Amino acid sequence: MGTTRSDLHRLSAHILARRRYDVTGHFGLRASPGGLCTPAFGPEPETLRLDGTALVREVGTSASSARVNGATLRELAAFAGVDLDAAFSAGAATPPVEPIDEPLDLDAAELTGLVEWFDLGWRVLDDIVCELGPTATPATVQLWPEHFDVGTSVASGSGPGRVNLGFSPGDALSDEPYVYVGPQGPERPGDDGFWNAPFGAFRVRSGAGGASGAAAFIRDGLARLEKAEG
Repeated sequence: MGTTRSDLHRLSAHILARRRYDVTGHFGLRASPGGLCTPAFGPEPETLRLDGTALVREVGTSASSARVNGATLRELAAFAGVDLDAAFSAGAATPPVEPIDEPLDLDAAELTGLVEWFDLGWRVLDDIVCELGPTATPATVQLWPEHFDVGTSVASGSGPGRVNLGFSPGDALSDEPYVYVGPQGPERPGDDGFWNAPFGAFRVRSGAGGASGAAAFIRDGLARLEKAEG
């Protein structure tokens, strides 16, 4: 049996991201009110989005929906126009598609907590990117279906390195959702206690202090890196 987080990951990767990839060759997703979604894509255009436990498909001026709970991944793929037998990979950490014939059962409270964390992360990253200015050359904020986190990367200070910034719903590192700062290079300046992960630094949701605390944590990490490079 899957968990709400793992089933949401499979649903995002193998229904939403696959459908966008089949049409455009791109698989990045977005946070949306109450859920997750693709950007508008294709000639119609088309959008797939998860609104709570409903999967909504909008094509041109028409919309249809399907209940997620009680449906199998195979049934949802047929609704979305996805061929689960076709090869698909968003990277080495793409979740397995199986089991495709087992009914999904997303817990409403856990689902709400996860999508609210993604939404908070999106707003924080937008604010951080805006205050850094164009010299930071930010990448587009995306919800990546491979690692299943909301993230971007920015240039760090005057040096050549870039820094990954993001919000994870939890993984092998931490079962609790967390915010992270991950220098792409070997730099870990200042207090060793700040850099508490193999990829850099992270703070779990319960210790992050909401949107303002998460933003302060990211700013602290970037300031440490900029000071070291200055």
